[in-house]
Amino acid sequence: MTGIITKVLIVDDEEEFAEILARQLAASGFQVQTCSSAAVAIEKAQAESFDLVLTDVLMPGMSGLDMISELTRLGIMCPVIVMTAYGSVDVAIQAMSRGAYDYITKPFRNDEVVLTIRKLEERESLQRRVHTLEEKLRGEHVVGDLIGTSPRMQDVFTLVKKVSQFRSTVLIMGESGTGKELVARAVHDQSARASGPFVAVNCAAIPSHLLESELFGHVRGAFTDAYSDRKGVFEEADGGTLFLDEMGELPLNLQVKLLRALQDGEIRRVGSAKSVRVDVRLLAATTKNLEAEVKGGRFREDLFYRLNVVQIRLPPLRERLSDIPSLVHHFIEKTNRRLGTAIEGIDKDAMNALLAYDWPGNVRELENAIERAGVLAESAIITRQSLSEPISRSRRREAEADPEDLSLKKAARILEERYIRAALLKTGGNRTRAAHLLEISHRALLYKIRDYNIDIPHAS
Repeated sequence: MTGIITKVLIVDDEEEFAEILARQLAASGFQVQTCSSAAVAIEKAQAESFDLVLTDVLMPGMSGLDMISELTRLGIMCPVIVMTAYGSVDVAIQAMSRGAYDYITKPFRNDEVVLTIRKLEERESLQRRVHTLEEKLRGEHVVGDLIGTSPRMQDVFTLVKKVSQFRSTVLIMGESGTGKELVARAVHDQSARASGPFVAVNCAAIPSHLLESELFGHVRGAFTDAYSDRKGVFEEADGGTLFLDEMGELPLNLQVKLLRALQDGEIRRVGSAKSVRVDVRLLAATTKNLEAEVKGGRFREDLFYRLNVVQIRLPPLRERLSDIPSLVHHFIEKTNRRLGTAIEGIDKDAMNALLAYDWPGNVRELENAIERAGVLAESAIITRQSLSEPISRSRRREAEADPEDLSLKKAARILEERYIRAALLKTGGNRTRAAHLLEISHRALLYKIRDYNIDIPHAS
């Protein structure tokens, strides 16, 4: 006996039958109680917890069907096995549609009910193991709303967890749609400031003449339409985190004021002569190469170094293809919850197309693609026909990205070879430095170079 099910409640108005069944179950090691009505059973279930309820369907007063519904309404999620007379199987099926686990027909053999309970125990044991594994995988492969099993994303997760513990300014780099705001939220949520506000502002979405007021606030009469005092986002984020997206779009005159606010911990509302102290942790993001912007005179060097204390680079989706299956699963569940769709999965051909596509819009584009496919799908499974034309026509990478071959071993080998080639290219063929970048031994690298038949590039 697994020990998952120990306490059993028998509900049957035939008291003699209930007592006989109770003795049989007790002989198999179960702790058993009996009662002759559904109403009493509900009272017992509210007073103490049971691992299983065995109930008749047709009883005076409340039926077994209504009892199942009432237990559910009360939040008592105890498994129920229905006992029904031969010939009334349709009633038992109704009970299962209300949440019963299984049914057995009377009269049944002595060992039949025990075997049914054992089957339930196996299911419960499997569900617990799955839940434990999912929690373990979630801890390893999910940070906040970020999802990824690829080495690149694992590096991002490690950085997020580390920088969350400190107040340092973080610069988040990455293409549009890679999830820069999700990184910022994850840093905030895991920090000591998690109970404080998280305020996000897209600098590119606000007209330049309104940006200063948006950031620092204004006083009444500071400019036309300033009819009252107004806080800026720095004051709104006091005690928490301020996330400034598209920092590369900030005008030079505001870059000076932002630098002063970061250095002094004070801001001044537009039109005011008074400074206001603020306690804000700044996280910034950009799609631009700020180093190039500095060289071009479009971004202040001192502000760049003030922002670039810790840098987190988010890889584009085309460089983390192994994450696509788990992202697709996540977005299917999200779409089902939000739109009420009932998508159960995606077929191999459609997954092939997703893995072959270049994803210029990155994770955001993938999410939109799955939502569209979920709405247009003709069945519970997303097919290639449900995808937009540019994605459905994608076939370039299918030779290496066939889901039929996408075992973890296959995916790992594909990524491993790519990373080794990239490391050798970056180091000009220096195998010692490449091994250091890859965090493997020199001997292991030599073995893998032979295994993958990689030509070593020469330094130019």
